[in-house]
Formats: sequence, structure tokens, C-alpha cells
Amino acid sequence: MKKNLLFTLVAVFASVVAYGQKTAGNPIFEGDYADPEGVVFGKTYWIYPTYSAAFDDQLYFDCFSSKDLVNWKKHERIIDQSSISWLRRALWAPAAIEKDGKYYLFFSCNDVHPGEIGGIGVAVADKPQGPFKDLIGKPLINDIVNRAQPIDQFVFQDKDGTYYMYYGGWGRCNVVKMADDFKSIVPFEDGTMYKEVTPKNYVEGPFMFIRDGKYYFMWSEGGWTGPHYKVAYAISDSPFGPFERKGVILQQDEEVARGAGHHSVIHNPKSDKYYIVYHRRPLESNKRDNRVTCIDEMHFAPNGDILPVKMTFEGVNKDKL
Repeated sequence: MKKNLLFTLVAVFASVVAYGQKTAGNPIFEGDYADPEGVVFGKTYWIYPTYSAAFDDQLYFDCFSSKDLVNWKKHERIIDQSSISWLRRALWAPAAIEKDGKYYLFFSCNDVHPGEIGGIGVAVADKPQGPFKDLIGKPLINDIVNRAQPIDQFVFQDKDGTYYMYYGGWGRCNVVKMADDFKSIVPFEDGTMYKEVTPKNYVEGPFMFIRDGKYYFMWSEGGWTGPHYKVAYAISDSPFGPFERKGVILQQDEEVARGAGHHSVIHNPKSDKYYIVYHRRPLESNKRDNRVTCIDEMHFAPNGDILPVKMTFEGVNKDKL
């Protein structure tokens, strides 16, 4: 343990000397935070993470904002149990999106099982930092369809403006189509409400982005409480797949951290840089909820494949929008 801690301190010092300028540093802010959703609103970066604690204590969200990816401001309790009447425990995996001047925060809660009330909800606010209020006063998705636990939602806007939600735990992933007001899901053109899009080895934490006209679908594999949590991806010509697994791009590094997963991706269109925002477990800790939020740059091969991400202690340089 002492050896790992010493290595960490030496690596951080060496990184600062080598780079010769201030970087974000990983983790990018203090505290136990996981499942980070990174998003750009205007000229500001935002990160919405899970407060990583025992399920019965996970009853609120904080969020963080930055103008340059290096200096982060904390916004406390942007939503809590006073705003979600059906929240009992396990508030996690926020996803944020802006539409028509309003900010929508999707969340999972209650670690729902068959016959229970819980699943995926949605809240709304006038500002990215809230305060957010429950939009419909009940779960948006409560039922377990295609054996996918309704958790870990990500809301994605397609090229034609349509909004889809990818979600699912327990090794299954569904996609649904969102109503324009985000108060419900609506049928696809074929009349179905849910489409299963589970790729090989999928566990949870889906994410989607478009680059050069291609759909990059990403997810987490392995157990979230262990050291082998990791991120894999697929590329498709359609938001519905098929999603053929291409490989792992983020995983443990015995010189940096373990349990790296449940990520999101931020793109700065000005610099055309892509950043992976994720949580990981410090080498010196064996505590279940000791997960911290980090950022590293993501690179692509000439053919569009995502190159394996090298986890760092220094994080990323300043990059204004």
C-alpha cells in the first residue's frame, strides 16, 4: 500500500514537471463520485456524477462546472429526496440534456426489482445547476423489459433531432424513443416500445456519440465493485445497431488505478478533442464506494477506431470552448 501511494506521488510530480503547465489532475475534484455524465452547455463543461456511498445514503446529486476542464466549481444538492416523492434509496447515474431553454436531468433510483416502484425518472430546471424538480412525479420507466433493469440511462439526440434513451443493467440494454416533452416514451415506427440492442459482454452504463457520421456505442463490462470494471465499444451505421463489439478501450492499470468504467465522452468542437470522463478506484483503497471522477483524452486511429486510453494522474490540459 505504501509503495503504491509513493508511486502515485512520484508520478504526479513527474507529470507536472514534464508538462510544464497546470493540468486538471486526476481525480479532477475531491470526494467519492462515480458514473460521471459529461456534457457541454454553451461555453461551459458540466459533469453530473453519482454521489458514491451506501445505497441508503445516495439521496442527492451534486454537479460540477468548468470553463476550461481544469478548474471545477461544485454545485451542491442540485436535487434530493425532497424533490422526488418516490425516491427511497440508490439515486444514481444522472444524465443531463438541454432542450428549448430547459435543462432535463434523468436519473435512476431505488435499485428496482420486479414488483417494486423505482427505475428511471426525469427532472427539470431552468439552469444547469438546478434546482431540479421531478417532472412527472413517477418513474418514466419502471418495468423490467427484456430482462434489463431500468438503470444507467443515457439520452441521445440523433441527426434528425429525434431523442432516444439507451438504458439497462443486469447485462441487458434497451433503447426507447422519447416524447418531445420528455414526459413519456413513444412507439417506434413499427409500433414497438422497446428495442433490445445488447452487445457482447455488455453489463451496464451505455453511452452513444456520433463521429464522422458513424454511431459509437459504448458500455461497461465486469462488476462495478471489483478491479476489472472496464469500457468497450462498437461502431455502427445506425442508432439501433447491430453493435459488434470491437474491443476494450479503458481498463485497470496496476500503476495508476483499478475499476475504471461507467464513463461518458465530451467533445470540444472548437479544438476537435474528445475526452473520456470516467470513475476509477485508487490503488491504495479497497473500499466499495471509494470511486473518483477522472478525465483523460481519447484518440482515434486513422480508420476511426478508438485507441486504448492511457489513464493518467495529470489529467488534461486547459481546453476552452
